[in-house]
Amino acid sequence: MSPSFCSPTRGSPPGRLAALFAVLVLVLAACSAAAAPSTSPGAAVPSATPAATAIPSASPSPAAAFPLTLTDDEGASVTIPAGPQKIVSLTPATTEILFALGAGDRIVATDDGTDFPAEAVALPDVATFSSVDTEKVVAAGADLVIAGGLGFTPTDAITKLRSLGIHVLVVYAPSVDGVLTDIELLGAAVGASDKATEITDAMRADMKLTTDAAAAEAAKAGAKERVYYEIGYTDGTGEIYAPADKSFLAEMVTLAGADAITTGDPNTYEIPLEKLIELDPQVIILGVNPFYSPTPTSVAARPGWNVMTAVKDNSIRLVNDIEINRPGPRLPAGLRALTTAIWPDISIPPAPSGG
Repeated sequence: MSPSFCSPTRGSPPGRLAALFAVLVLVLAACSAAAAPSTSPGAAVPSATPAATAIPSASPSPAAAFPLTLTDDEGASVTIPAGPQKIVSLTPATTEILFALGAGDRIVATDDGTDFPAEAVALPDVATFSSVDTEKVVAAGADLVIAGGLGFTPTDAITKLRSLGIHVLVVYAPSVDGVLTDIELLGAAVGASDKATEITDAMRADMKLTTDAAAAEAAKAGAKERVYYEIGYTDGTGEIYAPADKSFLAEMVTLAGADAITTGDPNTYEIPLEKLIELDPQVIILGVNPFYSPTPTSVAARPGWNVMTAVKDNSIRLVNDIEINRPGPRLPAGLRALTTAIWPDISIPPAPSGG
């Protein structure tokens, strides 16, 4: 079985290559531009911002007026002359954000990994994890393209679209704070700044309820749980994939009131079994989706895993990886689910109205 990925592309190569490919898709495609991992040491990949322990406070967002010049996450200055009416979204997370902003009826095409909300699934696909059909984007009459950074959307496709006079915003969220910033950036781009602020305010409030409850639970327990969040495992060869240091996923585990077991490197997502045994997780979280669905029973039966505390205590739990690992509006729900999986007896207050 190949490793999980939050937002699958169609098809995958066989054998160990499938494992490496799927983990790359996990962090790029599924997460709509969380930090791109390397499965071998030495690959140069920008590292994410340090794991947060609190949700940043909101800042006022003025109503957008066009023409509008914005700076995207790669530092490009993009001038949008008028409110866009035909938007192409090239990542699953940006599609979710645009629908949450009320701009879903203006999306004319997406990528083939888009799976939420339901209305987005039937939209035409103009991109995959590794390519963009620029001719289809042009044919769709796009006046704004939202692309993914760090190679999710190929650089040559972005350059070509811009050379054709199409406005392209590139977004890349390495942290929870980055997700909130990107929602407000896209809100401005589509003329929905007030709605974006409403969304991010509600997200902050909801996530604070969860982080406060998680901190109280850890204090009551006297220590944080050591948590291994599995994003992939290859049967037969036994490659194990965990969050990289300072990754988006490690931050989510930290916000859930736990100590995240990571690979020990910001650029690799593979961890040796010997190291995982040494770190001895107290809780194992399995991030499952339609393309990766291990079970607690199958994990406990893996060679050598029976010595871990989590296996001996039957503390192996399932979560919906997409909600937790895709940087978009569902993060508060994902954080609640992750926190509840780590602390089964926790009581988290209901989400605020509109959250």
